Amino acid sequence: MRILVTGASGFIGSTLIPRLAADGHELRALARDPRRGAAPGVHVVQGDVVAGTGLAAALDGVDVAYYLIHSMEGARHHQAAGRAAAHDPGMAAIDRFHELEERGAANFAAAARAAEIGRIVYLGGPLPQPGSASRHLASRRLVEQILLGAVPGSVALKASIVIGAGSRSFRLLVRLVERLPVLALPAWRELATEPIDIRDVIEMLVAAGAREAAAGRSLEVGGPEILTYEEMILRIAEIMIVRRPAIRLGVNLTPIVARLAAAIAQEDPDLVLPLMESLSGDLIAPDGARAARLLDVPLHSFDSAVEHALGEWERVEPLAAR
Repeated sequence: MRILVTGASGFIGSTLIPRLAADGHELRALARDPRRGAAPGVHVVQGDVVAGTGLAAALDGVDVAYYLIHSMEGARHHQAAGRAAAHDPGMAAIDRFHELEERGAANFAAAARAAEIGRIVYLGGPLPQPGSASRHLASRRLVEQILLGAVPGSVALKASIVIGAGSRSFRLLVRLVERLPVLALPAWRELATEPIDIRDVIEMLVAAGAREAAAGRSLEVGGPEILTYEEMILRIAEIMIVRRPAIRLGVNLTPIVARLAAAIAQEDPDLVLPLMESLSGDLIAPDGARAARLLDVPLHSFDSAVEHALGEWERVEPLAAR
């Protein structure tokens, strides 16, 4: 098949491309900076979904397109440009995140429909109970509706926290375990989710692009275990052989905690805040195992996922705690 991957330089895209190449597909990537999207055997088309540029060329003759653009970095890039043009330095980078998401998805959906491609595969996130969704998760749901509405045979996979060396959520948890002498656990520690191994996500994405049984579906996917954030943090600490006392706080104080966590993890607070805002309710797939069965993907355990992710991390960067 001829396949287009957007977000090719991101965590998911850069992991998916070699897996698709191994199956012998003809691969194309869409990137604002062609140097970032470059990979062996991949034809890179310069373009931008928010600006609507390069989409017709990228989608020409494509059978399946992977839409993996939902990182805050892209929104920050356009937001910074918008601020410069409008001379409005007081606008926060996240304020128009959902608008940029919607515009990018609408542009891509229109171009995909015009190109008459057979399927879009989108990786988004689930929503917690009604009325408690963050702007970040709500924008992902909107993107899903736009894409599946444009190309009826499309597939959406919805995962909460992905365990992998390049996952921003996982890296944040690891850095907190590694660098905090005392683990201060806010009230969201009690929220539950279904963390999933990046290896399983990639296999599901590959299957979602090819299996007819997945056409037109919106599938919530998760790992084999339901864990609270406290349980995840303590399990990560145990696997890293790190002993840290824990203090359980009764409040969230999300803006303050997000900035503190960003400073500790050496991350940009404008990227960490949406992740923290997403912790407004349990993120549990009603029947995540059904998606794994439908796509015929065996699931790795949480401990296996963490061990693999830490091993991949240490190939390029040492962890002081290890």
